[in-house]
Amino acid sequence: MGRVKIDGVRRRLALGGVLSALILPASAAAQDAPPPAARPAGTELSPDAHIEINTEAPSDKVAPEGPSDAGPAALAEAPPPRPRKKGLVLESTLGILGFAGQFRHVAPPAYWLHAQLGYEVVPWLMLFGEGELAFTDTGQSQDESHTMAFPLFGFGGGARATFHASPRLALFGQGQIDAVAANVPHNALTILGFRNAESPAPSFGVRLGVEWYQVDRHLALSAQIGGRDATGFAKVAAAGDTPIMWDAALGVRYTF
Repeated sequence: MGRVKIDGVRRRLALGGVLSALILPASAAAQDAPPPAARPAGTELSPDAHIEINTEAPSDKVAPEGPSDAGPAALAEAPPPRPRKKGLVLESTLGILGFAGQFRHVAPPAYWLHAQLGYEVVPWLMLFGEGELAFTDTGQSQDESHTMAFPLFGFGGGARATFHASPRLALFGQGQIDAVAANVPHNALTILGFRNAESPAPSFGVRLGVEWYQVDRHLALSAQIGGRDATGFAKVAAAGDTPIMWDAALGVRYTF
């Protein structure tokens, strides 16, 4: 019995030593901690203070920079378009050149290339010089063994007036005077009755079209049709022949 009591006392002493080792460091740390900072005067809320709590998640949108008095309509309004540039204009077109009168019985419609360079002296008036090249043959009047392919060429100048239906859409009309001829061997068309077509002869024409200006104000697309009196393509032996040529083309223009 004495030994059992001694073992019980030892267990109690050991347990007391472990508890003392755990309690004493925590007490010392509490004594070494600095006292809480004093709350500044006037920062305490009164018991009846009103507190607002925002229940919405913060937004990632950034407020647009601008005057504080600008409303939604002012912010949504787009800036006015830049003025269309006026100056030196280069235009090229690709299309078809056809023939009326007696020459239509000689040659089919030709592939037609046309270019002109002009200057807009005022926003609605342009003076220009032009050149053209077309390719056709004599397949309408000769069999395949005698058919001859040949180019036509022309050069001249004129004036164009432009009327804007909107900032990006315009209609135009122009008149021009040119010299037009067929580039063929000597007397190749004379035997068919068109001697004057072998050398440059006066041509008087008009052209109408529409222009669609792009976002780049230097660039525009166009569609156009034209007609002319090509005096050199009248048949010599046919009295009253009307040597009309017509053309239709799509084009692009650039204002420098």
